[in-house]
Amino acid sequence: MNYFVLGIVLLGLNAILIHDEALRMGFVLIAAVPPAVAVIPFTFLLRGDETLSLIGTTGGYLGALIIMPLSALLFLGQGLVDPLKLVVIMLELILFPVTVSRLLLRFGIASRLYSIRGPITNWSFFLLTYTIVGLNRDLILGQPLSLLPVIVIALASTFLLGWGIEKAGTFLHLQEKVLTSLVLLGTLKNYGLAGGLALALFGKKTSVPATVSAVFMIVYIIWLELKFKGKR
Repeated sequence: MNYFVLGIVLLGLNAILIHDEALRMGFVLIAAVPPAVAVIPFTFLLRGDETLSLIGTTGGYLGALIIMPLSALLFLGQGLVDPLKLVVIMLELILFPVTVSRLLLRFGIASRLYSIRGPITNWSFFLLTYTIVGLNRDLILGQPLSLLPVIVIALASTFLLGWGIEKAGTFLHLQEKVLTSLVLLGTLKNYGLAGGLALALFGKKTSVPATVSAVFMIVYIIWLELKFKGKR
């Protein structure tokens, strides 16, 4: 759902609508990163299939170790991406956090952080988003129309694609909890990771698609919560 369905939608719309090279690379990075970390907690909140979301997210992050460098070489070219630098960044942004999380669980520290993990996550997301928006202030305020194709892709890859997945799942008579997990896995990418990679590998403008998409992801999650509450 995350790499094949959502990936094809992102890359297809990117090829059709985006003509700026920096923005194009930004969407390639989004397509290459694994599912959003928010998939798992929102599966609990929306009463989706917890096992499916957990396995899908875990598989996405393990697969990202292979898919991300291959995607970078295939769609961006070896001349634009330093493979060694990409591997180092992946180790820092994927393997290192996973290793730290296992250590926190093993030594019983995770339970002590439970009450503040929400604020920690929110502030981390805020700092990354604030940095990217600040770096692209001139583009956002000076050339707002240049962001229109980015907004269209962000809207299509969340609300429109999510609607399509729901319709397909209903046609196939899938259980509601399974369909909920498929919608989350099929519409949410780790935009924080994509933005971080864009800043580290290319430049500030390349990080714009991740920032715009992150805003739509937040709005989309709020909309899903209101929608599913209305069904109960």
